[in-house]
Amino acid sequence: MAIRQKTTVKLTASAQCPSHSLANVSTGDLQFAIDEPEARGGTNLGPTPTETALAALVGCTNVIGHKCAGSLGIDIGHLDISAVCDFDRRGVMLAESIDVPFQKIVLTVKASGAATPQELQQVADEVAKYCPLSILFKQAGTVIEENWQPA
Repeated sequence: MAIRQKTTVKLTASAQCPSHSLANVSTGDLQFAIDEPEARGGTNLGPTPTETALAALVGCTNVIGHKCAGSLGIDIGHLDISAVCDFDRRGVMLAESIDVPFQKIVLTVKASGAATPQELQQVADEVAKYCPLSILFKQAGTVIEENWQPA
């Protein structure tokens, strides 16, 4: 008898926030800190909320990239991923409301496997369709430029 996976699940996160900047987040059986740098009155115990969002895109690109490559039969090996974001800080500075704070993200993905540049583009095209963080950013108006290349 095959087990049918649920298509919709509830994700949960909670946090104890002992200061204006530090959130000790729990999700599943993991804990981590989201904080602000000391220069902004934080304790620098973790990435900022906006850095966390960008890091989530990097992590999701890795996971979904490997899933897509596997389904396509393409060897991408290990990935080195960097993300550079043009971020409009006026909103977080309370200067004015900003519709698209994450204006542009350039993702550079270097694959150590045997995949050709054309195969890497196939993987990139699939990742763009399935990565929930990529979809979230794009639906919010962020331009995402992805550069997949052999390492």
